[in-house]
Amino acid sequence: MPHIVNAPDPDDDLLTPREVAQICGVSAVTVGRWARDGVLKPFTRTPGGQRRFRRADVRAHHEAQAGPNPGRIEADAVRLYEQGWPIRRVAAQFGYTYGRMRRLLIKNRALRGR
Repeated sequence: MPHIVNAPDPDDDLLTPREVAQICGVSAVTVGRWARDGVLKPFTRTPGGQRRFRRADVRAHHEAQAGPNPGRIEADAVRLYEQGWPIRRVAAQFGYTYGRMRRLLIKNRALRGR
């Protein structure tokens, strides 16, 4: 029976502060500040005291910082409205007020006639 080797999970990769900085689009000094402030906790430290971060933690932090993609929300809202959803239901889906969603749909010229 052949021995099966599990491929390493890329999310388990350990990254240096410089690599984290490149992924997040900030300086390595900012990554150090995040670590000191507890914003992004290092997974471990090397014997020399250098911080190492898990790729999965960095990805989660970066996605949380980026927030929702407004262009994607608009496209999804228009698509749902064009599928027949009422404005109030589309607004509730995205946590918008009725007026804000109506303006968004007008801006995208998707408003149906009455």
